[in-house]
Amino acid sequence: MAVLITIPIGSFDALTAWILKPYMDVVLVEKNVQAVSFMPLLIVIASAFQSLCNYSAVYLNTWVGQKITNDLKTDMYKKLMQEDTAFFDRSSSGLIQMRFNNDADMACSGLLANLKLFTTRVFSSISLIGVLIYNSWQLAIVALFFLFGALLPLTRVRKKIKQLMSRQVSAGGLIATHYIETFGGNRVIASYNLHDYQTKKFQENLRAIFKISMKMVQKTGLLSPLIHFIVSLGIAGVIWLGSYLIVHGQISSGNFVSFVAALLMLYTPIKGLGTNYTAVQMSFLAMDRVFDILNEQPKIHNPENPVMLNGVHQGIEYKNVSFSYLPGKPVLKEINLKINVGQMVAFVGNSGGGKTTFVNLLPRFYDIDAGSILIDGHDIRQIDLHSLRDNIAVVFQDNFLFSGTILDNITLGMTDYTQDQLQQAVQNACLDEFISGLDKGLMTDIGERGILLSGGQKQRVAIARAFLKNAPIVILDEATSALDNKSEAIVQKAIDNLMMDRTVLVIAHRLSTVQNADMIVVVNHGRIVEQGTHEELLALNGEYAGLYEAQFKAKRHEENQ
Repeated sequence: MAVLITIPIGSFDALTAWILKPYMDVVLVEKNVQAVSFMPLLIVIASAFQSLCNYSAVYLNTWVGQKITNDLKTDMYKKLMQEDTAFFDRSSSGLIQMRFNNDADMACSGLLANLKLFTTRVFSSISLIGVLIYNSWQLAIVALFFLFGALLPLTRVRKKIKQLMSRQVSAGGLIATHYIETFGGNRVIASYNLHDYQTKKFQENLRAIFKISMKMVQKTGLLSPLIHFIVSLGIAGVIWLGSYLIVHGQISSGNFVSFVAALLMLYTPIKGLGTNYTAVQMSFLAMDRVFDILNEQPKIHNPENPVMLNGVHQGIEYKNVSFSYLPGKPVLKEINLKINVGQMVAFVGNSGGGKTTFVNLLPRFYDIDAGSILIDGHDIRQIDLHSLRDNIAVVFQDNFLFSGTILDNITLGMTDYTQDQLQQAVQNACLDEFISGLDKGLMTDIGERGILLSGGQKQRVAIARAFLKNAPIVILDEATSALDNKSEAIVQKAIDNLMMDRTVLVIAHRLSTVQNADMIVVVNHGRIVEQGTHEELLALNGEYAGLYEAQFKAKRHEENQ
C-alpha cells in the first residue's frame, strides 16, 4: 500500500509542470485569464491530496519497516541462541551486537527509509519524462541523454564500498566492546587507575573508524558532485537548443517554460541521488551479512533421527577422545574413562592440563575431534541436544546471573515446579537463612550480573537452580575455588547436598574437597596420568601425591603464621 500510494505522490509533480504550458500561452501570450482561472485551485487541491498521500506513505512505510525489523531481529536472535560455544569464544561482544542487531537495523531501515523516496521519484520521473516528450521530443532526447549519463557512476558504488563496509563493522564492534568492557570492568579500571589507558585505547579505535569513514567519502563523495555537473550540462544543452527552437518557431514559450520546469523537477532529486543510493547499497551489503548469518549452519546441531535421553541408567564413557581448540594443538589426547551411575569423579591436575575441557565436552559445548563420548551406550552426538542438556546441571566457577530477581535466576524460565520443590532447592542450597533476611525474599532484585550478591551467594543461587533442574548428571567446575574459607564451608555443604544420588563430575582445585570421591582422575598435558581413590593415589607416590603434599605444606604454613 505504501508503494502504491507513491504513484500519485510522484505523478502530481508533473501536474504543476504541465499546467505551466497552457498558463503561459493563454495568460501571458493571449492575455486571457478566465480560460485558466481554475488552474491555481487545481494545484491547491492536488497539493493537499499529495500531502495526505505523503503522510499515509510515511506511516505505512514505518509500520511495515518496524515489523520487518522486529521479525528479522527475532530470527537473528534465534540464530544467535543456536550458535555453539566456539562461536562465542572467537567473537567479541561488540561484534555480535553489530552483526546481530545493528546490521538488522541497517538492512531494514536503510532500505525501507529510501524505498518511499525511490518509488516516489520513479513515478515522478516517468510522469515528468512524459511532460518533456509532450512539450518537445528534441529537447527530451538531450535531457534524457544527460540523465542516463548522470546515473552511470552509480553502477560502481557497491564494488567500491563493500570492503570498507566490512572494516567499518569490525571497527564499530571494537567501539561497542569497549563500552561493554568499561561497564563490566569499572572496578578494575578504578583500582588500577586505568582511566587514561582506556581513554587512549578508545581514541585509537575512534581514529580507525575516522580513517574508514574518510576512505568511504573518498570512494563515494565524488558521486553527488559528478552527477550535479552532468545534470548542469544537460540543463545548459536544453537552454541552448530550446532557444534555437523558440526562435525558429518549432515550440512555443509555454512549451519551453513547461519543459524547463519539468526538467528542473526531474534533475533536482537526481543531484542528491548519490548519497541516497550509497545508503541503499550499504543496506544491501548489511542484508548480505544478515543472510550469511541466517544461512550459516551451527557446527553443533541435532542429528536427523536423535535419541531421546530419559535419565542416566548405566553410566558415561570416554573412548579414545581427542580434542583441540585450534588445529594442530591438541588439548586432550586419546582419553579413555568409564564413570558409573552414582559415582563422584574428581578431576585434578596442574592448571591448563585439560580438566575443564574434559567436562565441557559432555554437554557438547564443543564437539570432539576423534573418538566418542557415550551415555548409556549412546554417542552424545546422536542424542537430542535439548534432551542431553536437560540431563546435565552445571555449576561453574563464576556463575552468570541474569538481571532480575533471585527467583528468576533460580527458576530460569521453568514453570513446571511446585512451591515445595522450590523451597527444597533453596534449603538444600543453604540459601534459606539468607533469603529470610531479605525484605522481598526471593523477589529481591540482584542487579545486572548479580552485582548486589557476594561470591558465595551467587554460587548458592547457581546450586539452587541445579537442584531445581534435578538433572541426573552434575558438573562442578571449581565451584568453591574463588571463595573465602567461611563462604567455602557454606557452599561446600550445599554442594554435598547436590551430589547425593547423582553422577557427579568435579573439577577440584583444593584437594581437601575431593578426598572422599569414588575416583580421582589426574589430568596433565591432555592425558590421564593417574586414576584411583585418594588412598590409592597417595600410595602411588606420583603426580597426585606431589600435588597433595604441596597443598598440605601450604596449608600448614598458613596455620603456623
